[in-house]
Amino acid sequence: MSTKDFIEKDYYKVLGVPKDATEAEIKKAYRKLAREFHPDANKGNVKAEERFKEISEANDILGDPKKRKEYDEARTLFGNGGFRPGPGAAGGSFNFDLGDLFGGGGTTQAGGFGGGIGDVFGGLFNRGGAAGTRTQPRRGQDVESEVTLSFTEAIEGATVPLRMSSQAPCKACSGTGDKNGTPRVCPTCVGTGQVARGSGGGFSLTDPCPDCKGRGLIAEHPCMECKGSGRAKSSRTMQVRIPAGVTDGQRIRLRGKGAPGERGGPAGDLYVAVHVGDHPVFGRKGDNLTVTVPVTFAEAALGGEVRVPTLGGPAVTLKLPPGTPNGRTMRARGKGAVRKDGTRGDLLVTVEVSVPQDLSGKARDALEAYREATAGEDPRAELFEAAKGA
Repeated sequence: MSTKDFIEKDYYKVLGVPKDATEAEIKKAYRKLAREFHPDANKGNVKAEERFKEISEANDILGDPKKRKEYDEARTLFGNGGFRPGPGAAGGSFNFDLGDLFGGGGTTQAGGFGGGIGDVFGGLFNRGGAAGTRTQPRRGQDVESEVTLSFTEAIEGATVPLRMSSQAPCKACSGTGDKNGTPRVCPTCVGTGQVARGSGGGFSLTDPCPDCKGRGLIAEHPCMECKGSGRAKSSRTMQVRIPAGVTDGQRIRLRGKGAPGERGGPAGDLYVAVHVGDHPVFGRKGDNLTVTVPVTFAEAALGGEVRVPTLGGPAVTLKLPPGTPNGRTMRARGKGAVRKDGTRGDLLVTVEVSVPQDLSGKARDALEAYREATAGEDPRAELFEAAKGA
């Protein structure tokens, strides 16, 4: 669906509901129309199929409170395709072609305008008269990096050094782009870095200036290092704090830690991809840590207390009830990974009955005696009965 269609279509009319309809009324109207025009109920009816698509599109917008709010704001601003200027705009009401505004109706998702109505219309309208001569600040670039942590560092958090390469103000020309440090204001955009097009009715659309590439400045004597761009590749090492509880493959955003901005503009963001190594004892399942603990046959059969290691802390003692089966999992609360709220998950302890490879004569005699004492028991009897009945 194009942005133009998003604004011009009356989705309330499509569903046959008033503009102040509640969510329940919208849902009820959609369900009724969807049943009526569903393709399964209208085999080979092309018009019904198109109508069903239109109904589904309307429900996708009006059935989502956020999308509906954006749609209502856009309709209020453009009023069925006609722009309505604010109280300070000159000339009163007028119409224009939305195709001109959106460059021929570029496509977007059915959700409307991606980041919100403000993201689309922000910066499109210039009602302040002639552009000034002050050059505009520019935000720095975002920077990508990656780090490999040990299992323990990922659980507890760590401060690590990161060496990054990014575009920064050229040191040779102090970011001016001119080897003499005296660039001149671009005459085309008068230093704003933008040029207007399609102006009329109290507003104008802006594009980056083609002559200065949006910088607002032109270097008459281009710097040899940055070729007049004012930006050069820069490498730096910084200490970055990785929060506790990160997982393998997680991508962390650190605001303002990216490339520096130009002319007082804010720095970009740093995105760090995290890789986590394995641990020889512990594993991880969400916010919980896992460990497999071997126990003897006597401990599993008769019960007892078993000491279990924890990650970076003292061991805990778990009580095995008599008759504990192999593979049973018990929980040591608060001994897991750190959660976002600062609390910890649990340590999941799985019991594994250890079978000795070598037996002493005394141990063998004891097991022989046990086998004779339990000779009448068949632990596989139910298995064979179930197999016969299947």
